[in-house]
Amino acid sequence: MGDRHTWAAAPSAAERARSVLAAAWSCAVTAEGGREELVGAHTVGADGRVLLHVPEDSTLVTAAICAPRGEPSAVLEFADVAPVPVRSRIRARLWLAGWFAPEEGHLAFQPSRAVLREASGAVVVDLGDLSAARPDPLATAEAKLLTHLADAHPDAVERLTRLVGPDSLHGAVRVQPLAVDRHGLTLRIERARGNGDVRLPFHAPADDVAQLTERMHVLLAQASAAACPRSLQRQRTDGDR
Repeated sequence: MGDRHTWAAAPSAAERARSVLAAAWSCAVTAEGGREELVGAHTVGADGRVLLHVPEDSTLVTAAICAPRGEPSAVLEFADVAPVPVRSRIRARLWLAGWFAPEEGHLAFQPSRAVLREASGAVVVDLGDLSAARPDPLATAEAKLLTHLADAHPDAVERLTRLVGPDSLHGAVRVQPLAVDRHGLTLRIERARGNGDVRLPFHAPADDVAQLTERMHVLLAQASAAACPRSLQRQRTDGDR
């Protein structure tokens, strides 16, 4: 079971969905009873439309031509996978139901319904909000940023646990960076049984990597001024025996 906590300054469901679309490299397409796994075959327009670039002899092209307009004929599934190895690595899934239409050498997908599922549950995303939303400015850089933090600065990750309440750290065996967006950093706290996530909000949004660096320095300064959590001290002592 995950920790119950208040997520301050978090992206909206529509922004999260657009970020998943922006960062995803693959998608699964279910149409006419068949399922295809596509890698590097989709792009996303400024308005959030998904364009699939598939061979002319693809069964999806046939399905798009034969499907009645206005009736859902396909479901696209995108997985948001944490770049750092953690338990329960899929952070979110996004499903788009709708239909395809051939358009200038590719298939344009017109969604009729969008559903985003995260650890907190599933939510139907308003299509107008989805079209108007913009992906998080750090979405496409997130994987590189988090893997660098985990691999090159494990001491910084440990220091950040000083900002986490002792109840959330009770029984912790490992803490890893799980996600980062313009509003904050999320840590995955793994225990012998189960895991939980804790969000550390930034004092102000970060609209680019330079601003993110400054926000992280502020968090680390706050952590340096805080006491080391007793639960983590006890866990570290027990592990050293």
